[in-house]
Amino acid sequence: MRATTCLAVLTAGLALTACGTGTTAAPDATAPPCRTAALTWTLSLLDGGGTTKGDGGPDARLTAVNKGPGTCVFSGYPVLEIHNGKAESIEGTGQGRPASLALSGKASVTVDLRYTRRGAENAGTWCVRQGEASVRAPHDTRGTVVPVTDAHGKSATIDACGETLAMAVPRRTRPGP
Repeated sequence: MRATTCLAVLTAGLALTACGTGTTAAPDATAPPCRTAALTWTLSLLDGGGTTKGDGGPDARLTAVNKGPGTCVFSGYPVLEIHNGKAESIEGTGQGRPASLALSGKASVTVDLRYTRRGAENAGTWCVRQGEASVRAPHDTRGTVVPVTDAHGKSATIDACGETLAMAVPRRTRPGP
């Protein structure tokens, strides 16, 4: 019965965060998709950023704030790439298909990131050290460059190893001050 109920709710046009954990109303079908240029992006390393002991917490956070007065729909994972010149690069990857999120003016969406820091156990040699990243809204073809900052908003450098950064499911967050 539960699977049938979840399927019925899903087909009725509601976005599920997870079956049985609650629903949020589907985004307005007339709202346009969020575009990279209409969002203010930040990429912040969290204190102690870079997985060293596998504590399970995020290492960094990618946030996008809707700059406009109107609502847009953030549907999927953003595109995140960190390039080491023309050589190595690391891309953000997420699992599954996240629910679409309606972002009213000044509303934001956050994606927690996990990565392996250079020098950590099993870090390997495919590493990128950079003070900026390239980002794009889901389904947008135009990207932008965003500086990397520390947890206090000061310029920082991400030093990540491996071919991917793990992306958590995008979630709506409160707007900043």
